[in-house]
Amino acid sequence: MSQAAISNSGVNRLVGRSFVNPVFDYMIIGGGLSIVATVVLLGWPSTQNEISRNAFATVLLLSNMAHFAASTVRLYTKRGTADALPFLTMAFPMVCLGVIAICLVWPWQLGMHLQSLYLTWSPYHYAAQAYGLAVMYAYRTGCLLTKNDKRLLFWIAMIPFFRMFFCIPDTVMGADIGSSWLFPAAISDWLTPYQGNLDSALLILACTAPIALCVKIWMSPSGPLPLISLLMLVTNTVWFFALEPAGAFLLATVFHGLQYLAIVIIFHVKDRMAETDNQHGILYHVLFFYGACVLLAYALFMCLPWAYRAVGFDVDQSAWVVIAVINIHHFIVDGYIWRLKKSDTNRKVVDAGLVTSS
Repeated sequence: MSQAAISNSGVNRLVGRSFVNPVFDYMIIGGGLSIVATVVLLGWPSTQNEISRNAFATVLLLSNMAHFAASTVRLYTKRGTADALPFLTMAFPMVCLGVIAICLVWPWQLGMHLQSLYLTWSPYHYAAQAYGLAVMYAYRTGCLLTKNDKRLLFWIAMIPFFRMFFCIPDTVMGADIGSSWLFPAAISDWLTPYQGNLDSALLILACTAPIALCVKIWMSPSGPLPLISLLMLVTNTVWFFALEPAGAFLLATVFHGLQYLAIVIIFHVKDRMAETDNQHGILYHVLFFYGACVLLAYALFMCLPWAYRAVGFDVDQSAWVVIAVINIHHFIVDGYIWRLKKSDTNRKVVDAGLVTSS
């Protein structure tokens, strides 16, 4: 092999094997665009005031709300899911509607706890997605991580979640989260004096641990870890350390949603294009899936609260209870639709990719 070929191979291993192309994967799936947006918001805070409420609501619908719907659309469009998961596809939606109704009967006793559950679970979900995508890109690139390396990668990905769980003393969006919600008041009060030091320690760990892990993996037979896997960890850290908690839950939701939509559409399109009776091109399947996500998101987030209002519940309470249940439904469904067993079509997509740059 020539020196140029060896050098090019090394560059490809560092860049990683893309699903679409390096620019798209790094900016959208890797979250690079979110870092640019964070720098803009931190450097020019006035830009937040220049974004109208209606414009931001539209952005949320097309990104974050659509991404919640995407897990459901994927659940029902993935071949064989209904037969393999009858409870999840048939009974679980009815359970969720029942939970909404019960929480609306006792909104402050039960509904607020449901709100706290979803707000506490969300940072974990974000961290778990960062971990999963980092491992996925490592696998696609030929970096076969050991069990210990994957374990270390998982705990490093969890650092922003630990920060949100232990170091946020105030309520977020009106609800207690993390330790202030789950632990008795005496324990929460005992933790309060240490939260500042713990926050600083977690920030140092979040900045140094990913680099140390990359060096460790590079020196092992598995390495090097593709830089996009590192970027997954960096972006999640930026979301939950550089921004205030409320900002993290708003800005991060947009880019987390874009990240999720991109990867789920790639998997959906790959499945459809591999079918022997497929009669449509890539653009058709992209628009069909994304269009279904936006329509379902509008129905769930905009219309469903008003349906509960029509039977006598408060529309504001209906809105935040519905949002909490949609989040929890999404978290649970995600655990099933992203399985990577060898017999699953997800595994074939990871192995082959929609469009590869290597």
